[in-house]
Amino acid sequence: MPDSQPQPARSPDGDAAAPQSGDGPLVLCGARLADGRVVDVRLSGGRIEAVGTAGSLAPGPRVDLGGYVLLPAPAEPHAHYDTALTADLGGPVPHAPEEVQRRATEAALLQLGHGVTAVRSHVRIGDVRELRALEAVLQARRALRGLTELSAVAVPRLLTGAAGADGLAMLRDAVKMGATVVGGCPDLDPDPAGYAEAVLGIAAEHGCAVDLHTDAADPARLGRLAAMAGGLRPGVTIGPCGGLARLPYDQAVRAAQQLAAAGVTVVCLPQGDCGAPGAARGPWGVPVRLLRAAGVRVTAGSGALRDAANPVGRGDPLEAAFLLASRGELSPEQAYEAVSGHARVALGLPEVRVEAGFPAELLAVRGGGVASVLSLGYSRLVVHNGRVVARTSAVREYGDVQATVALDLPRQSPRGGDPA
Repeated sequence: MPDSQPQPARSPDGDAAAPQSGDGPLVLCGARLADGRVVDVRLSGGRIEAVGTAGSLAPGPRVDLGGYVLLPAPAEPHAHYDTALTADLGGPVPHAPEEVQRRATEAALLQLGHGVTAVRSHVRIGDVRELRALEAVLQARRALRGLTELSAVAVPRLLTGAAGADGLAMLRDAVKMGATVVGGCPDLDPDPAGYAEAVLGIAAEHGCAVDLHTDAADPARLGRLAAMAGGLRPGVTIGPCGGLARLPYDQAVRAAQQLAAAGVTVVCLPQGDCGAPGAARGPWGVPVRLLRAAGVRVTAGSGALRDAANPVGRGDPLEAAFLLASRGELSPEQAYEAVSGHARVALGLPEVRVEAGFPAELLAVRGGGVASVLSLGYSRLVVHNGRVVARTSAVREYGDVQATVALDLPRQSPRGGDPA
């Protein structure tokens, strides 16, 4: 069919695959925005070219998004792809490079189906695995280019004292290899403050972001970290910070004020921690409202994805947002922003709005608004760099009884009682 002629819009729930836009234009038709407007959105060259009232944009390749809410795509600020999908192995986690690359690729595609178009994965370096797991994750990053953006955090075990010399050398090698973020867990080093200082020093030397895994249970140590991190660019992120919930209120407020003043972002993990299995766990999460009141940017990640720390981890950002909203920490809109806009800032990515000129990183979810999307958002269509890269279709069917006909229940199969 010539490009100058209208082409039929494809529904994300239809049998035909949604068209791929490539570098040409693609129109998303009849999508509902978070503010309630129903619009057409034209994508071209990896960006949003135009947003107009439904039916107003020129014909061309189209996707019918009637009944869908169109939102900026989520990002994943805290994953562990080198150990993902290992909960059912029943033995030691294999660290052969080909196994790590396969797991990282599968985990990234699983999260892409949920709507995640950018991921930051923590990867252990040192010990017997040296830099092999990192190289495998970087290989997965290259293979996934065009589908999702995967960045790696190099995570050494020790950085201080004689035992930490190898870790420091390996961390520098990891940056040269392609790790764009340096991090680790200061809490496990004999000198936590020295560990953090070493990471921040390497980050300043190479212009890298910092992402530290910490429980944040020691307010004095947290204050020192904030003092050292202040002004560092591209920025410092810490998480999951469950220890903040165990601090006395006045100490937690003071710690939050110090983090806000230093521009430190906090990543919480509503779906479960990512620590060692069997480790003592405190109260869930972090005091999100307290942190936000102090001016701290709070985002939410998935943490463990079906590994020993969380064998049922889903890696679904909508579930993370649902938990933040259902526990009263945030409104549905704020909760979604925590897994989308705030997550993108934490990853150093450009802002996304459903407006002309912004990157075409989008997620369409069947529903009537943000709250309904977080409550029951199964059907999804994912756009990365202006292309439809993933689609999940869920159809609810009911038995052929009079009640379902009379009530006109949604998504009832037109084939009557035949199974899908």
